[in-house]
Amino acid sequence: MNHSKHPSAARMEPAGFTLVELLVVIAIISILMALALPGVQAAREAARRTNCAKQLTNLAIAIHKYEMAMEVYPAGTLNDQGPIRNLEEGMHHGWLIQLLPYLDDNSAYMAVDQSLSVYDPANAPVRQLTRQKFLCPSQAMPLNSPNGRWTFSSYAAVHHDVESPIDVQNNGVFFLNSRIRYEDITDGSSYTFFGGEKRIDPKRDLGWMSGTAATLRNTGTAPNASPVEAISDAGNPLDPALHVGGFASAHPSGLHFVLGDGSVRFIGNSIHTATYQRLGHLADGSLLDETGW
Repeated sequence: MNHSKHPSAARMEPAGFTLVELLVVIAIISILMALALPGVQAAREAARRTNCAKQLTNLAIAIHKYEMAMEVYPAGTLNDQGPIRNLEEGMHHGWLIQLLPYLDDNSAYMAVDQSLSVYDPANAPVRQLTRQKFLCPSQAMPLNSPNGRWTFSSYAAVHHDVESPIDVQNNGVFFLNSRIRYEDITDGSSYTFFGGEKRIDPKRDLGWMSGTAATLRNTGTAPNASPVEAISDAGNPLDPALHVGGFASAHPSGLHFVLGDGSVRFIGNSIHTATYQRLGHLADGSLLDETGW
């Protein structure tokens, strides 16, 4: 007897997924991807945050190498007179330029004409360089960057503990023509901010070479706070060109700071205002409790 299947019976067997089954499978895959995506993004941000902290550590090492060689910390900015205006006028040789030889970037340092302004055309080849070591990996390059280049710094040194123009009488470690020694930090290097992260605004930022608000900030504004209008001691609004601003980052909930002892700490947005300001002052003599920062 022939037991082979009748041709019509074979055609009745399902050849694959039905449309409903296919839609169900797609929906399940979409749900799984949606559940997994936040974890992937969090892992990537954690890696970027770790890399950012390493870059700040490298800057701290360079600062201490400079101090060992020169017996002072690099000046926040070099200029004939102050206060410093956030405009392309003046010498404005910033602290990052001075650190180049200690960051294994001697060629760039030698290419800088120290007798000319950082904005002089002769210094343009160096000023237009991109330096990844000055950039937080969590900050994406904006579409309106000049020439498509990322010629800024995500990191700034502390010039003062309140919002005030960059000048010779600031209370931070890095300010106009500063020559601070280790012994001058009487609050202790472990309790003094040297620098931290800043958000880059291409419309206002004058680049990593510039010793202006581009590479100097103060602890007068809370971390990651929205910019506010700066007020002078007389209660009047400051000239926008004299407004420096505070620290901020692209990381959720806070930002990295490097302290004078070389350690890097992630400071939350909720840090107590008085504590935050005291960390920006090198010699205020206040007792500083480590709780909450």
